[in-house]
Amino acid sequence: MTIERWEAVTQDEQAGHRRLDDPGMMREAARKVASGRCVLFDFDGPLCRLFPDDSSKSLARDLRRIVARHGAEELLTPKARESIDPQVVLRTVDQSRPGGELVAELERRLVEGEVAAAAIAPPTAGADVLVGRMVEAGVRLAIATNNSPEAVDVYLRRMSLQEHFEGHVHGRTGDPKRLKPDPDSLHRALHGLHAEAEDALMIGDTTTDLDAASEAKVSFVGYARDGREAGPLWDSGAQLVVSRFALLSDMILLASS
Repeated sequence: MTIERWEAVTQDEQAGHRRLDDPGMMREAARKVASGRCVLFDFDGPLCRLFPDDSSKSLARDLRRIVARHGAEELLTPKARESIDPQVVLRTVDQSRPGGELVAELERRLVEGEVAAAAIAPPTAGADVLVGRMVEAGVRLAIATNNSPEAVDVYLRRMSLQEHFEGHVHGRTGDPKRLKPDPDSLHRALHGLHAEAEDALMIGDTTTDLDAASEAKVSFVGYARDGREAGPLWDSGAQLVVSRFALLSDMILLASS
């Protein structure tokens, strides 16, 4: 489908409603990207599906077993006891025992699990082309993520994308309190690119990404595979949510020509 035909269908089918891939807002975002802005990518979601089909739940169980082995199960909230997100376990324990050996052991196991997942993670459709198109347009790129830099490196090398982000991967540190929605990783990314917040745009898929971008005063574009995933982003104030990176890539090409 051509961009013109897609715009007509989108406008006709979704007039008066919040819409994925809003043509006007996507065109404006493409112009900003093509004008030489820097773009900060979240990792899990916009670039790949690190834990597809809830596959993170076994890693979350491993972290809870480590907590139990330390006799510290009382530190886990009801949410942390049930969550399939291992980062919830890590954050919860750190709130009670910040910087301790238990947190360090949980972090080591989490890195191991993320690295293993990154070795097989399916790519997000169109993300590689989008990255390439941005590079062609002279855009500076970085990754600002709550995942470990080690896992990101494994994935980028596997997909031959590492050269586009070399030296600009800003992931989880030893302090879980600095995870998004804290803007620490975005600030580090901007510093590494020698960029100001007003020169940057972030692509993320969660409300924590949006909150971090807002705190850092960085423009935000949401990514969601469908309207259900887009709902929380819209509800939290995201103006543009895209589901088809190929369309954004084509618009960047047109804006660059």
